[in-house]
Amino acid sequence: MLALFDLDNTLIDQREGLEDWARAFVRSRRLPRDAEAAICDRLRERAYPADFVHLREALGLSDDPGDLWHEYAAGIARSVRCCSKGRATLEELRDTGWTLGIATNGAGDIQRAKLAATGLTSLFDGICVSEEIGARKPACAHFEVAAALCGTRLSTGGWMVGDNPETDMEGGRAAGLRTAWVANGREWTDGLHEPDVVVRGVAEAIEAMRAAAA
Repeated sequence: MLALFDLDNTLIDQREGLEDWARAFVRSRRLPRDAEAAICDRLRERAYPADFVHLREALGLSDDPGDLWHEYAAGIARSVRCCSKGRATLEELRDTGWTLGIATNGAGDIQRAKLAATGLTSLFDGICVSEEIGARKPACAHFEVAAALCGTRLSTGGWMVGDNPETDMEGGRAAGLRTAWVANGREWTDGLHEPDVVVRGVAEAIEAMRAAAA
């Protein structure tokens, strides 16, 4: 059985890692206190090299935007942490014969750096990053490529686990996958199809998927 996982705020805590990095960056450049909020607002949803062209101007920095991007990529990879019990439950799922894949939007170098820094890379049969394939979730093409990179097809069924109602849950459902929403303390979004299961975190999602397959 195929299980695809989103990365940011699903397998790893992106929010806290970003805040830690922004705080350290502001201190290192002796920027005003409100610069931290400006950085987090710009990078909270997704970060790309072009964002640092904007931040360079907004913050009055003299650094090359490319250098800022590489500094961010290295720093955020060191700052993020795997969500509670995430690695152990992924290992258990893999050991019971499931095929595991990553389906994430974002830039390839930084998403892969996060996976490497948290020691998760080796647990996945395929890693699908939107920048690398030219298709972003919720596009069905993204899920098709993710399945193919795992050596399987969407037609065989499976699950999508993620925190975003539109890109992960609506996208996964449209691709023919069952869906597990990592709520992170939120209520479900009105007007969207409800996911198959609502969970507090990845460990609970994996328990639900294993129970459904039993």
